[in-house]
Amino acid sequence: MEELKEILREAFGESSDSEAEDELRELKSSSIVESESIFGAKRSWEQITEINGLWLCRDFLSSDQQCLLISAIQAEGWFTEASQNQAMRFGDLPEWAVELSNSIRDVILFNNYVQEPPGLANCGNGHEATLFPPDLLWREPLFDQLIANVYEPGEGICAHVDLMRFEDGIAIVSLESTCVMHFTRVETEVCDVENECGRVIPSNKVPVLLTPGSLALMWGEARYLWKHEINRKPGFQEWEGREISQKRRISVTLRRLCQNE
Repeated sequence: MEELKEILREAFGESSDSEAEDELRELKSSSIVESESIFGAKRSWEQITEINGLWLCRDFLSSDQQCLLISAIQAEGWFTEASQNQAMRFGDLPEWAVELSNSIRDVILFNNYVQEPPGLANCGNGHEATLFPPDLLWREPLFDQLIANVYEPGEGICAHVDLMRFEDGIAIVSLESTCVMHFTRVETEVCDVENECGRVIPSNKVPVLLTPGSLALMWGEARYLWKHEINRKPGFQEWEGREISQKRRISVTLRRLCQNE
């Protein structure tokens, strides 16, 4: 609780205790599942109810764990030049990325929606009742591709759906600066036999607050039928009517290549 209050103070500035409590209630207003994790503390899972297959764990990494992860990323030497703000790795991932991937699986397993590996149990809840579908959770390796990005204040990412060369199931770990990621549903019309178009019809955007140390899981509709973007230009980063103080942001995205790639 205190850690989340500190995050809110860092993002928005000082506020009264009553305001902080209101903010915490707002953050926990969606469907939340508390779970025990191997980190020795409870983790809270928030289902973004407007988007099927989008779950958020705001307290995935503690402050100390975030510092260790940032240090490991910096030790790779990927971002020694100002012009270098992205690094991609395929196949054999760095040890810290493998540990991060294992931690993601462990945190998913220690929740009330856990399901057994396919074939070991007859799970009647369907994918709607799980943080991560069992056929994705039990694949080996869970992820074999990563992107590490460094964003300076004002920098973000354009609206996009991740490339189809990657399988379903994507994890995003957010570090340092708080930001709002917007999701926009994409409807693609069926084209004629010449397959010329794929006209895109966006609907209203769904904002999702990503705090430092948070983990976002995208699968199913969230992965394929929604674009996501982060606009950190001045005036665009707001939450509940309050402007977010922007600092450097680091993100780690973990995915798995399609097996025929």
